[in-house]
Amino acid sequence: MIITLGGLAGTGTSTTAELLSEKLNIPFISAGSVFREMAAEKGMSVLEFSEFAEGNDDIDKEIDRRQALKAKQAENLIVEGRLSAYFVDNADLKLWLVTPFDVRSKRIAERESKTVEVAKSEINIREKSEALRYMEIHNIDISNMEIYDLIINSGTFDPESLSEIIIQTLKVI
Repeated sequence: MIITLGGLAGTGTSTTAELLSEKLNIPFISAGSVFREMAAEKGMSVLEFSEFAEGNDDIDKEIDRRQALKAKQAENLIVEGRLSAYFVDNADLKLWLVTPFDVRSKRIAERESKTVEVAKSEINIREKSEALRYMEIHNIDISNMEIYDLIINSGTFDPESLSEIIIQTLKVI
């Protein structure tokens, strides 16, 4: 079973992937874990590698390529990342989490110890930048939801309920 799980910042993709991994006894990888792996290969800290990656489209492409390769080589895997569904073509289920902007902002503010206003501003800047990058690098419109099998509002459900919805969905596919 190959599952992709995407969503914008603050939607709970990491929490959901970890919980699903535990409940289904399926390993998971994230774009962040692949990024950290690549930094280690270069002998760099994550911060150093982040600076190195700025303006280097090949880093983004390599993260996507590695996630797709790991999914192709796996029998069971949860692949968490904003663009995972576009590159993991052997996915049995492609999920996208949505959450109201105010809820995401509050979650990020709490997680990163900042005010909600600062979080909102940073989210807006980051998401505009990412949307442009995804279009320029991959010709992907991140707002197009047609690729997903299931879209869930993670602002409505706690992580436990969310994981149960996904598990129940897996029983019918």
